[in-house]
Amino acid sequence: MTSAAPLELAIITGLSGAGRSTAAKCLEDLGWFVVDNLPPALLATMTELGLRSQGAVNRIAVVVDVRGRAFFSDLRATLDAHSARGMHPRVLFLEAADETLVRRFDHVRRPHPLQGDGRVVDGISRERTLLAQLRGESDLVLDTTDLNVHELRAKIDAAFGQPSGTRLAATVVSFGYKYGLPLDADLVADCRFLPNPHWVAELRPYTGRDPQVRDYVLEQPGAEEFVEQYAALLRLVGEGYVREGKRYLTLAVGCTGGKHRSVAVAEQLAGRLAGDGVGVRVVHRDLGRE
Repeated sequence: MTSAAPLELAIITGLSGAGRSTAAKCLEDLGWFVVDNLPPALLATMTELGLRSQGAVNRIAVVVDVRGRAFFSDLRATLDAHSARGMHPRVLFLEAADETLVRRFDHVRRPHPLQGDGRVVDGISRERTLLAQLRGESDLVLDTTDLNVHELRAKIDAAFGQPSGTRLAATVVSFGYKYGLPLDADLVADCRFLPNPHWVAELRPYTGRDPQVRDYVLEQPGAEEFVEQYAALLRLVGEGYVREGKRYLTLAVGCTGGKHRSVAVAEQLAGRLAGDGVGVRVVHRDLGRE
C-alpha cells in the first residue's frame, strides 16, 4: 500500500484588481482544488477535509482577500495555527502599480471594495496599508503591472505546477538597468563592474548567448570568481528558502542594456542552479530591446 501524497496548501491574496481570479484559474488548471473568497477561519476546515480525503484532494488553494471581514487578523491567526502543526501554506501575493489598478477598475466599471465614498485610489491606498505586513511575509510576490495573462500563467506554472518534491523553483532574469529593475526580483546581481562588450566593435552586434561575448565576459578579472561566489550564495539562500517553506526564487541579473554581460552571467548562474537540482527558467527581459 502506498501512502497518500502530503497535503499542499496555497493562499492566493493581494490587491484587488491585481489578478487573483486569473491566478485561481491557473491553479485550477494545474489540478489544484480552488476555493474563492473563503473566510480565513474556514481554512482549518478545508485542511481537515483534504486530510480525510486520503489523497483524493491533496492540493488546495484558497483565495482570501478584503472582501472578507476581519481579514488580516483572521488570516494571520490561521497561518500561525497551520505553521504550529507543521503545515506551511504557500502565500501568493499579487500586486500592480496604482495607475494600472485604476485603469482595470475603470475598464470593468466596478468600485474598489475599500473606497467607500472616496475614489478608487483611496481604496487602493487603504488596501496597500492593510496588506503591507502580509506582503512582506509572502512566499511569492508577483507584480502584474506589465504581465499579460500568458506571462502570469507561466510564472504561476513555474511556482506551483511542479510536484511538491521539487526543492526549489527559480527564475533567472537578465535585464538592463536603463530599463528599470524587475519589480518581482527577490535578489539582484549587478554585472556593471565588468567591462562592457558594447564598446568592443566586433562584439557589439552579438549577445551574451553568443560564445565570443560569453568568453569575453567570463575572461575578465573577477568574473569567474563572481559567478562562483554568487552561486555559493544562492545555495545558501536556497536552502534557507526551503527551510522557511518558500519554493520560488526570482534572481535578477543586470547590466546597462541587458544584452551582453547580464545575459552571459545569467546563463552561467542558471546552469549552476540547475546543477544543484533547482528547477530553473531563464528569461532575458531586455534582449533585443535596443
